[in-house]
Amino acid sequence: MTERSLTCIECPRGCTVTVVTENEQVVSVTGNICPKGKAYAVAELTDPLRVVTGTVRGENAMIPVKTDRSVRKADIFDIMKKINAAKVLTKVEIGDIIIANIDGRGANVVAAKPYDPKRKD
Repeated sequence: MTERSLTCIECPRGCTVTVVTENEQVVSVTGNICPKGKAYAVAELTDPLRVVTGTVRGENAMIPVKTDRSVRKADIFDIMKKINAAKVLTKVEIGDIIIANIDGRGANVVAAKPYDPKRKD
């Protein structure tokens, strides 16, 4: 059996959650005050998720982007390759989809700042 301690990031409490695994299966989770802590700890050990941020090339500026939901941590390098290869040539607003379904599971890459290729800052 393996024991691992995590700090839950689901709410401001920051519970120290202890997860016991055996043969890569979660056996027990303790230390969480709410159900979110248990769900976070199990997900973190079995299939961790992250929001990805980066920048996409525009005609005259870099545009900050992010995924609109968490993606599998194992997919981040592939996602970053797609983000780095993208280029925006049109005007976008915050939240506009730059790359749809980037992970094959429904996550989109969206603009985090407005961009207008005609404007030179």
